[in-house]
Parts: sequence; structure tokens; C-alpha cells
Amino acid sequence: MAQQASSVTVSAHALYRSYGTRVAVRDVGFELRKGEVLGLLGPNGAGKSTTMQILTGNLAPDAGSVHICGIDLLERPRMAKALIGYLPETPPLYRELTVDEFLRLAAKLHRVPRHELAGAVERAKQRCGLSEVGRRPIGSLSKGYQQRVGIAQAIVHNPDVVILDEPTVGLDPIQIREIRALIRELGGEHSVILSTHILPEVESVCDRVQIMHDGQLV
Repeated sequence: MAQQASSVTVSAHALYRSYGTRVAVRDVGFELRKGEVLGLLGPNGAGKSTTMQILTGNLAPDAGSVHICGIDLLERPRMAKALIGYLPETPPLYRELTVDEFLRLAAKLHRVPRHELAGAVERAKQRCGLSEVGRRPIGSLSKGYQQRVGIAQAIVHNPDVVILDEPTVGLDPIQIREIRALIRELGGEHSVILSTHILPEVESVCDRVQIMHDGQLV
């Protein structure tokens, strides 16, 4: 029983969030275990992105709780956030930096020790298929490669939990296939939460799916 509890990386309970009179998230709760890829599936406006922002500590819930590897996200946010890698729907990229420069910056922000920086950057590049473009400015890369850079910054500190918000939006079919393969690979070492409105995406990538509609799990 203790071993089973220790394998839970994300535990969300009775999450609520309102914007004025509109309830964006209503009584959302689930658990995620190590090595699982969980899909949040639903149409635009279903509450997926709001849920993602709550899970990453970027938005406080009106009610409910989130625990990351047993750590209360609201009570100990700094410790809990250190265990999370996050790719929002719009990747937070500095287009004028090279891939290497940006990933070194991301690793420093995630407090990767100085003596481990180079190795962490190289591992993230290798896993995301970026080894050949490390010296290129991010702005010169295709959208698919920029998405890879966004995923690389989310895993450069080797987090327990990786949260990806609509990671294939705007990509062409070949790029989508490549990003989906990368997400499946990430699921082998991390717990992954993926939000999408595309049914084939969860069918090809996810171990489990939670369907959201009007802010609720249905």
C-alpha cells in the first residue's frame, strides 16, 4: 500500500476556479502515477488550460488541493514546482537566443547545479532531437522544431511530472507524428499530462483519458 501511494505523482482533489460569474473548473479531481501519460480531452473552452495552470501553480484554485509527489502545491509551491516541467500552449521561447543559450537559461532558472548544466542541456537536446541545431537562433527554426525546444525546456531539469498544453497545435502532419512519438517516449521516464481537443492524439499517445466539458470531468 505504501509503495502504491509513493507512485502517485499528481493528486488533484475537488478543484474549482471561477472568473467572475463564469465557473471555468468545477469539482475536477484525478490521480496520476509514475510512467503514465494522461490525456485531458475536450473542446476549446472546456477548462483544460485553466486546469493545467492550476496544476502547475500558475493559477490558484478557488477551492481544492493539488499534491505533486506528496507535496502540497499551495503550501509549499517552490518545492512542488521544482518537480514539474511545463509547456504552455504558446511556448515561452526567446527567439533571438540560440537553442543552447535558451536551454542553459532554462536549466539555471530550474536551479540545475552549475557543474551539471552542460550535461542537462545535452540530454534534453538529444531526447528532443535538437543535437544538430544547438547553435541556431530559435527564431530561425521551423514551428515543429520550436515546439521541440519548448518541450526540451520543460524536461531539462529532469522533473517527475511533465505538463503539456496543446503541444501539437499548428504543426503539420509530419511534425505532429514526431511530437507524438516524443511524448510517448517521455512517458517512459516521467508522468505526463497532455491536454488536447484532438481525439486521435489521446488514442495514439495516452494511457488514460479524462474528458472535460464545461469545466467538469464527464
